[in-house]
Amino acid sequence: MFVVRISSLRPDGMALFPFILVRKPNPGPVLLNHERIHLRQQAELGIVPFYLWYVLEYLIRRFQYRDHYLAYRNICFEREAFTNDEDLTYLKNRSFWGFWRYL
Repeated sequence: MFVVRISSLRPDGMALFPFILVRKPNPGPVLLNHERIHLRQQAELGIVPFYLWYVLEYLIRRFQYRDHYLAYRNICFEREAFTNDEDLTYLKNRSFWGFWRYL
């Protein structure tokens, strides 16, 4: 994992295996944990399948909720990451394909 600061990044953080891109210097542990959860998801599924699934599920959720933010927050990968990002030990105990519970 490599943390790279990009001040022009719109979100606070983004995981692009094997990098975590951050907007602000010195990102907090919760943001880093959230993005590490995404890195684990990407490693488990494979990078291309992860992004295909992510975009497809976003489009389905966007149609379902008719709202960008609700669609984004209800993608299974985001649901897992947001639910567990404050638990800094989550990745130590997480089961393989843990995102499956959030479909």
